[in-house]
Amino acid sequence: MTSAMKRASQIALGAAIFVAGIAAGSLHAPSAAVENRFGQPKTVLHVVVYKFRDNVSNYDREHAINGIKDMAGKIPGIKNVWLKTGRNQIKDFSGVYAIEFTSAEAAADYAESPVHEAWSKMWQEQRENSLSFQVSNP
Repeated sequence: MTSAMKRASQIALGAAIFVAGIAAGSLHAPSAAVENRFGQPKTVLHVVVYKFRDNVSNYDREHAINGIKDMAGKIPGIKNVWLKTGRNQIKDFSGVYAIEFTSAEAAADYAESPVHEAWSKMWQEQRENSLSFQVSNP
């Protein structure tokens, strides 16, 4: 093989690798441009921003928040709970918790549950104020 033929085969090989790279990149490019995929679950989120009374001890505060976890184990239809406040933009409030229900019916059942009513009675005595929201998808 002459040096000219070697050089021509190297150029041809380089061109083939280059074209293969373009082809592989163009196959990947459409998937890279795809928007994030997300869902719109039919669950219901109950989110509460709360403020404890000044005279409530840290022990009682922790007991009240842990009571949410206890309820989750006793009331059917509770899917998840969030108890630790990551960020709270409502000034002077103590924290936020959230409960995810499997359905609107489960959220309604929770509101009327004797387990919730017992916890709520204690909660009412310890909190100064709270704002609650429920969100879901159509």
